Amino acid sequence: MCGICGKYNYINHAPVEPRLINKMCAVLHHRGPDDTGIYINKNIGLGHSRLSIIDVAGGHQPIWNEDKTCAIILNGEIYNFKELRKTLKKKGHKFRTKSDTETILHLYEETGVDCLKQLRGMFAFAILDARDNSLFLARDRMGQKPLVYSVNKDGLLFASEIKSILQDTDITPQVDLTALNHYLAYQYVPAPYTMFKGIKKLPAAHYLILKDAKISIKCYWRLEFNYSKLSKSEYIEEFLRLFYEATKLRLISEVPLGAFLSGGIDSSAVVAAMSKFSDKPVKTFSIGFTEEKFN
Repeated sequence: MCGICGKYNYINHAPVEPRLINKMCAVLHHRGPDDTGIYINKNIGLGHSRLSIIDVAGGHQPIWNEDKTCAIILNGEIYNFKELRKTLKKKGHKFRTKSDTETILHLYEETGVDCLKQLRGMFAFAILDARDNSLFLARDRMGQKPLVYSVNKDGLLFASEIKSILQDTDITPQVDLTALNHYLAYQYVPAPYTMFKGIKKLPAAHYLILKDAKISIKCYWRLEFNYSKLSKSEYIEEFLRLFYEATKLRLISEVPLGAFLSGGIDSSAVVAAMSKFSDKPVKTFSIGFTEEKFN
């Protein structure tokens, strides 16, 4: 888990204050206690709080492309980055790090926003493209990684958490009554709403482009159901193949891995699959409460 944040004063073009980006990063420290990276250039600022998982030594963010025209900050992990990296290297891209984050950046250079179609993982990222002064924000298909944003009189603010955006004193915290109504009805706040007026979630499987002083938000993926006439044993075989593959991909790490056990079938199955690909016992953790009804 990491934290990303930033501000782009595309409306009044006022310089972004380093103090603001530092404050926005500071409240995300619990998401990424290992490293902090900040980039500020006139009316744009990017911040990153890092939890080091892949390329611990060399994965400091923001990460730049070869000619330093594009920069990226990422919260998340790309599980197929090694395969993508090999393909991009064959096309002439030069890598400075071993991180999965840099792979997204070079893929963006190659395919633009269509890079999202090739990414397998959980992610929320921001790419600054100095070639046309655009900002590209994106969120993974299932919305596993959070990303919120707000537009005020200066421009666009974005972050992994709402309290990071609230560090800007021009943002006045107010309850969004529509969001409150949804919460009381559904017991959660559906995207794009948040409980704060003027602060929105970027929906899962969506990206935001800020270019030429205009913001556009688009969906890049939808869940589709394609039914096949297979036997029960064939369905089981295919499920296990996909389940093992998905688990194995998520074991790529330079730091120790563990798993939470809830006591249900799903977490137990994940640990069983992890054990299949691990040469050591898998470290597992459970959480309990004194109050029986909360357990």
